[in-house]
Amino acid sequence: MEAIRISKAAPEDVGLLQQIGTQTFFEAFAQVNTESDMKQYLEATFNEEKILAELHNPESAFFIVWDGASPIGYLKLNTGKAQTDLKETDSLEIERIYVLGAYHGKKVGQLLYEKALEVAQLQHKSSIWLGVWENNHKAIRFYEKNGFVTFSTHMFRLGEDDQLDLLMRKILSPH
Repeated sequence: MEAIRISKAAPEDVGLLQQIGTQTFFEAFAQVNTESDMKQYLEATFNEEKILAELHNPESAFFIVWDGASPIGYLKLNTGKAQTDLKETDSLEIERIYVLGAYHGKKVGQLLYEKALEVAQLQHKSSIWLGVWENNHKAIRFYEKNGFVTFSTHMFRLGEDDQLDLLMRKILSPH
């Protein structure tokens, strides 16, 4: 690995975000979902129009992680009304930490999480929360290791399949 760095994404990065999002989601979940459900979800979630709208939303932020000149993952954060569930003014949502499979186990996800923590602290948020699929045990352990606790659940629709996500939160210490 060359020097790992994180940069804020801009609208011109839409193609990179589409490619990374599609590839990482497929790598993580294609084996445990039907082909039609995956195709439907990937097309709905990572199309150019939707990603561009998210990039232009002032309450969302994307950060791309790079290994030298190669994009290897990204982070998507939401505040305010951009949050998928809670819409709390004093919380930050981590909607996505996506890292290419070849970089799993190399602390790239941890770097992206630390970026989210930095943003939450700069914005004086009292907590960070996220949703994670109940069967994604590796991700659940990662978040628990970083101080997140499950506080609720919600349904996540992948294609035609309703799946249960755990909602997890980390309370941040006051500054």
